[in-house]
Amino acid sequence: MKTRVAMIFGGKSVEHEVSVISGIQAILSMDTDKYEVIPIYMNKKNEMYIGDDIGKIEAYKDIKGLLGRSTRVIMVNENGRVKLISFPIRKFGKNQEIEIDIAFPVVHGTNVEDGAFQGYLKTLGIPFVGCDVTASAIGMDKYIMKAVLKEGNVPVLDAKLYTLSDYKEIDTLLDSVEKELGYPVIVKPVNLGSSVGISVAKNRVELTNSIDDAFRYSTKVLVEHAITKLREINCSVLGDENEAEASECEEPLHTEDILSYEDKYVSNAKGSGSKGMASVSRKIPADISAELRTEIREMAVRSFKLLGCNGVARIDFMIDEDNGKLYFNEINTIPGSLSFYLWEPVGIPYKELLSRMIELCLKRARTEESLTFTFDTNILNSASFGGSKGGSKR
Repeated sequence: MKTRVAMIFGGKSVEHEVSVISGIQAILSMDTDKYEVIPIYMNKKNEMYIGDDIGKIEAYKDIKGLLGRSTRVIMVNENGRVKLISFPIRKFGKNQEIEIDIAFPVVHGTNVEDGAFQGYLKTLGIPFVGCDVTASAIGMDKYIMKAVLKEGNVPVLDAKLYTLSDYKEIDTLLDSVEKELGYPVIVKPVNLGSSVGISVAKNRVELTNSIDDAFRYSTKVLVEHAITKLREINCSVLGDENEAEASECEEPLHTEDILSYEDKYVSNAKGSGSKGMASVSRKIPADISAELRTEIREMAVRSFKLLGCNGVARIDFMIDEDNGKLYFNEINTIPGSLSFYLWEPVGIPYKELLSRMIELCLKRARTEESLTFTFDTNILNSASFGGSKGGSKR
């Protein structure tokens, strides 16, 4: 009997469209001898839909029409099994019900990749592919991520974090950046990916514009020194916090100071179909020495384990060519296209990669089933609030 996998993509995120591409790519590459795939599209309100055309990329040219001929569903746990049930639930007649074994979120960005959606799936009680709640949240928050990696002696650039209260005093914020970091700097929303809201500032006017833009997407903004002679190398990792392995390394090519959203998803996609991150101009393998390749791959695995990741992640590194120093930049806990193009060069085709991610999900589920989550006590038998007015005694 095939394992029924709910492949979920979309969601309330500025990376919504990228997620649709990644999700449908994955659906088309699944091992259909082992898995029955149920495509689930989440619209920008996080409402879930299933239907005959949900797994077809051409249908997303007219999303309104697609939803009109699809069925909205909700997830319900009934007697320990999770089902997709048509919504609104009919009082009369039969509701559509589809039982699922595993959830496979291929979602990117805030509200879906940051632990929020993972927490929902965990509460429902369905095994899900990828990072757990904590690792997802830490991986999305660039500032907390830096703190965890520093503790593990992974080299990261120092950064300053600014909140909305700082933004209200914009001149003080600008003075702080100029005094403590100097120019040039990179300004980033603290919890977004796909280079959305990220820009380089080389003077006060550009810094003001960069801060304004970043706060459009997040309530917290990170500012760090920008490496003038920057070289970027990326590496993917597959595994969990106990065992993991690294992919081939790549060097993405970009047209500006940083790899932009357009570099990733627009400029190289013309004429190449819906390839997502697989369409980015890049060198695979990266043109680096064997020693540097080993160092990056080892640091990638160590960082992946430190952050408690699971499944597949992509880690982006920076090299300061002025001094040769290597820095961890950021992690994508659900990377665009699931970084399949980095695994094929080391002998792992996309179909196998997806199957191994599912196996890691089931391994985690078995481990969690062996843990104790209840504690027998009679405390409620003797509980009292001291009468109708309440009160407590301890």
